[in-house]
Amino acid sequence: MLPIAPLMIEHRLIEKLVGVIENEVDWCEQSGNISMELVDIVIDFIGNYGDRCHHGKEEGILFRELRKKSMSPELVAIMEELSEEHRESRASVSRLVEARDRYIQGDKMALPDIVDCLRFIKRLYPAHIEREDRMFFIPCMEYFSDQEKEAMLKEESEFDLRIIHRIYRDKAQKARQFLSCT
Repeated sequence: MLPIAPLMIEHRLIEKLVGVIENEVDWCEQSGNISMELVDIVIDFIGNYGDRCHHGKEEGILFRELRKKSMSPELVAIMEELSEEHRESRASVSRLVEARDRYIQGDKMALPDIVDCLRFIKRLYPAHIEREDRMFFIPCMEYFSDQEKEAMLKEESEFDLRIIHRIYRDKAQKARQFLSCT
């Protein structure tokens, strides 16, 4: 198996969430309401699965190894654009968290900000995934030997085993802030 296979499988799950986001944005525009439970799911999913797990492997393993290679200028440009889109995704999740918090505190004017963030996510990911799957992942595999591909695949697997512990260690640390409230 190529080290891009798990990344492409993860893309299929991200696409499923994007479809749900699209329906929610449409419903919100018609009704003027939004499911805060779904907003929380999007924040968690895109922040943890999409960014920390998926982008973590792309940037921390695949892109890191590609930077060691003498790649074509076209692939270098695509990789930099993909990295920028990862940063934009992180920023949109941060804005979504801020808008959600304002909305929960009673600021109904935060709803358009929530919708804008969701719209951004639903616009970003389909094109981003298409570019990675069709224009970047397959051509970049030509730069690696079979041994290098196998090593990256193993590192991705080990990364996945550790990520859940990182996520919940961070959540436990964040929960400690509530100790001062009691």
